[in-house]
Amino acid sequence: MSHKVISHSPDLKRLRDEGYEIEVVKAHLLVHVPYVTSKREIAHGILVTPLGALAGDKTVRPEDHVIYFKGELPCDKEGNPLKGIHLGSERKLLAEGVEVDHRFSNKPTAGYADYYEKVTAYVRIISSHAEAIDPSVNATTFKVIESADPDIVFNYLDANSSRAEIEAISAKFQQLKIAIIGLGGTGSYVLDFAAKTPVREIHLFDGDHFLSHNAFRAPGAASLDTLREQPKKVKYLYDVYSKMHKYIVVHEYRLTSSTLEELSGMNFVFICIDDGESKKAIIQKLMEVGIPFVDVGIGVHAVDGLLTGSVRVTTGTPAKTDHIGNRISFSDDGDDEYDKNVQIAELNALNAALAVIKWKKLFGFYHDLGKEHHSVYEINIDKIANDEIVS
Repeated sequence: MSHKVISHSPDLKRLRDEGYEIEVVKAHLLVHVPYVTSKREIAHGILVTPLGALAGDKTVRPEDHVIYFKGELPCDKEGNPLKGIHLGSERKLLAEGVEVDHRFSNKPTAGYADYYEKVTAYVRIISSHAEAIDPSVNATTFKVIESADPDIVFNYLDANSSRAEIEAISAKFQQLKIAIIGLGGTGSYVLDFAAKTPVREIHLFDGDHFLSHNAFRAPGAASLDTLREQPKKVKYLYDVYSKMHKYIVVHEYRLTSSTLEELSGMNFVFICIDDGESKKAIIQKLMEVGIPFVDVGIGVHAVDGLLTGSVRVTTGTPAKTDHIGNRISFSDDGDDEYDKNVQIAELNALNAALAVIKWKKLFGFYHDLGKEHHSVYEINIDKIANDEIVS
């Protein structure tokens, strides 16, 4: 509920977006601030104000001008108590988990219009003395805020979306369940990008182990100790990305005819495997149940001592699947340099980026004027050709 109240209240959202350390606990707003102690030392305390009557999950105008403080009695830069705002001192429990030590009053003529105005007024009074001692100290720390709200899929707050004012656009992903089939080079980058979106669930399907050659194709850097353990790809990547996204679901096996039904509950599927027979069965299943998908592919060949080739993204949607048989190969040729473990992580990343961009277009995040269902990037001419357009 804390993050919902903050996100839905313009005054609290403004505080958060400007970098104040705020949280809502039991209908009380807590703001972490630096202050000066009687020994002229800089400490950190908490301003506390009840939010009063909420309009659902949104704040209304503050009921009064009084605010509480947890910590020692704040002083000026000389170590003298700030008597001008001090109403009294008493250890008091305002609510479960919300304890305070002092009560302050600073009343403007017309009262406070909102909690942004109220909080920043008290922050200026208290923290300005700490800043006078150490100019590097301030209340806008942009500190990472942990999320315990089960409705928030991230373990910490995505402040960038809020500050960029695109939360409503990002919200289009919130109820989606997506699957990534194959967590090799391209699939692991798809996960890297998808884990930073607010999708409800990300399902990972792969039965292979994470080995040295995988480390050179995947995002980040695996340790030698990790490679010696030879974890399953999905387990290794889960351990990495579950630090950010709460709802990553691991399936440590390849999809077969007996497990294809697990895709029925998905809203979108990324197919990142080379096995032609498995790919064909997966795509047939997705077309039967009307689930949109993208299939990715990289073809690389050595010519005169240089590498050339292409990066492909082929999309299937309920609006168009008649091109699938012509655009996706279901054979297992294994005749290009990519299959020999040439390390070209940048092509994997590009393939994944193009696939994720197409997914975001389909679900209304990006504009999609072309509505192409097949794209091929040619390395040697540095161009993307789009085809299979839906009119």
